[in-house]
Amino acid sequence: MHQEEESSHHGVMAQFDNPDDLLAAARATFAAGYRKLDAYSPLPIHGLADAIGYKRTRLPWLVFCMGIIGAIAGYSLCYWTSVVDYPINIGGRPHHSGVSFIPITFEVTILFSAMTSAFGMLIANGLPHPYHPVFNVENFSRASSDLFFLCIESEDDKFDLDQTTAFLQSLNPQEVSHVER
Repeated sequence: MHQEEESSHHGVMAQFDNPDDLLAAARATFAAGYRKLDAYSPLPIHGLADAIGYKRTRLPWLVFCMGIIGAIAGYSLCYWTSVVDYPINIGGRPHHSGVSFIPITFEVTILFSAMTSAFGMLIANGLPHPYHPVFNVENFSRASSDLFFLCIESEDDKFDLDQTTAFLQSLNPQEVSHVER
């Protein structure tokens, strides 16, 4: 296949009508040596992420670390304002009263964790992404309602348009489509 012909294709996509067929096809595709692939489903399918070789993200650790930093920042804010910057003796309690710092510390911990989680998810997913080449496939709009899709991307080292198309057709899909850029 010519390089210019392959560069106009994003990949090849197979359409399935049930989750079991998609999962079996994903496992067979990964076992055949394809690594740049993605699956689209209207519902979560147990084992699909492992079947396509999806690696876990480090986002949970990042959220945890930012939560710790948020707790330190919240406690430090309370300490600075109550002990260092503007100490006021209220009701005879000591300036450094750790128990009264708990609500602010908790809230800042949640704030840092939630913001890291939200922005980290957006960055990790490459969002906002209003257009993707798979939207060009005729029935892809049904991926959010009742159809299941498996796409092998042209960036895969093993990708050859004719061989990949033949391979996907051997998995007994309803339809195989070329995904144009």
